[in-house]
Amino acid sequence: MKHPHPDESSTTARDVAAAPNTLEGFCVLHQFFRIRRSQWNALTGPARGEIIEKAARTFAAMERREDGQSALFSQLGHKGDLIAIHFRRGFDELNAAQLEAGRLALSEFLEPTTSYVSVVEIGLYEATVKLHAELAAQGVKPHSPEWIKAVKDDLEDQRHKLGARLWPQIPDRRYVCFYPMNKRRAGSDNWYSLPIEERQLLMRDHGMIGRRYAGQVTQVISGSIGFDDWEWGVDLFADDPLVFKKLVYEMRFDESSARYAEFGPFYIGIRLPAADLARILATPA
Repeated sequence: MKHPHPDESSTTARDVAAAPNTLEGFCVLHQFFRIRRSQWNALTGPARGEIIEKAARTFAAMERREDGQSALFSQLGHKGDLIAIHFRRGFDELNAAQLEAGRLALSEFLEPTTSYVSVVEIGLYEATVKLHAELAAQGVKPHSPEWIKAVKDDLEDQRHKLGARLWPQIPDRRYVCFYPMNKRRAGSDNWYSLPIEERQLLMRDHGMIGRRYAGQVTQVISGSIGFDDWEWGVDLFADDPLVFKKLVYEMRFDESSARYAEFGPFYIGIRLPAADLARILATPA
């Protein structure tokens, strides 16, 4: 069988790029703390009250921000006591939020247990495969000026359509579940060795499960490759925490998860308005 010369063969998506195009939005910082109870309880009541009042004012102002908020959650389990989630336009603003929280007198009584840095991300598998096929059919050479412009124009169009998902408010739900994850790179179960068309189909099937939970859970996916130890961070927000169990469990049976997903630790929190900060800092009578 005669194989066509490279110049004679059609260009497919896999010939152009293995990675799908992505859109990025808010930069995200998760902070996890344990309260240093013995030191905190040693303070006098008036001293505690002053510290709580200043912290509550600061976090309340962060909650009210219209262009990138912060939110507090009371954490369940032994991993910590308090979760702070910050959405900001850029890493400089994210750093400013971290520094502002760190300057509070309360920070002396908060022991960081871990943190996570990422950026809200939408992966465009469907759009990438479709666009590359169209450009190949038109005879546009990969990475030529025409190809680069077409990709740029398509990304701008997608950004316009999906803007609300790139720059969201922190969902006003009672519970949050956060976990980091990777795509496996082991032997035959190597996500990154699959053709992009196959990954596109797997992600489509994966997404269909999430759509069945629309209205029950709000999901925010953030990319962290190059920013933190895992590849993605997943935030699930819901008013019924059992939805987290049902959704994550059902997704375990999906091939993209069953074969290719690796999950990090899970963190669960209950929304804590800044005005209620005193509640988790209460000391024994």
